[in-house]
Amino acid sequence: MFRNFFHKKRKYATVPSGGVKREIPEGLMIKCPKCGAIIFSKELEKNLKVCTSCNYHFKVNARERLAMLMDEGVFTEYDENMVSVDPLTFPGYKKKIVQQMERSGLNDAVITGEGTINGIPAVVAMMSFDFFSGSMGSVVGEKITRAVEAATEKKVPLIIFSTSGGARMQESILSLMQMAKTSAALARFDKEGGLFISVLTDPTLGGVSASFANLADIILAEPGAIIGFAGRIVIEQTIRQQLPDSFQTAEFNLTKGQIDKVVARKDMRNMLGTLIELHGSKEGVSRGE
Repeated sequence: MFRNFFHKKRKYATVPSGGVKREIPEGLMIKCPKCGAIIFSKELEKNLKVCTSCNYHFKVNARERLAMLMDEGVFTEYDENMVSVDPLTFPGYKKKIVQQMERSGLNDAVITGEGTINGIPAVVAMMSFDFFSGSMGSVVGEKITRAVEAATEKKVPLIIFSTSGGARMQESILSLMQMAKTSAALARFDKEGGLFISVLTDPTLGGVSASFANLADIILAEPGAIIGFAGRIVIEQTIRQQLPDSFQTAEFNLTKGQIDKVVARKDMRNMLGTLIELHGSKEGVSRGE
């Protein structure tokens, strides 16, 4: 009896049901959506949110990317309090903006600012899919344009990590206008000899893909990232053909010459540091110097 008392077996519930209490804390483990492997959350975090079994790259938000990329303690955020004012008074939009802020901890779908990578100064913009699916509205376009202008003025490289489902329908034509605005700013940056590196992450679609995301001197992408304009289903329905399984992936785009290199998340920081160092000195990192 005493042996059973000290060696009592714990019961675990694999499927929660009425009256059954979970023995495993919420969020302790995560299932990989690609290979189905069960990974401890801490192990996934340690591996930069990349599956240790199949190399699947989980989505990460803008602040997580900043922590992975920038030198610790060397980052100054731009326009952190800029928020949408619902320019078209779209029904329910203000309420959804507040909900997205609370859920994501962001004021909009991009964080911009300046800092250093391996000691080299750069202006960066990090899009975040967890805010309105990374959709581009007036705030996103304005913040990225200002970041481009800051990089132009400071004569430092510009790095943009993109992820987006497309234009934000609640802002209609004002959203689409951001494509032209960001592209014009990049044209001026290029004329001044600036170095622009674009990193495409999963997914990068719609107006973002059709504007600043693909206007860089060097275009990198994370493994498996979906990159394109229209979605796969829309294209298949339009052309009435079944597309290859790898269609629109970073690897597929690489074979078609649409991007320059597929870079694993663990290698991204060193890759970017090497690229900007190759294009100039630490004092003035610019193609024009």
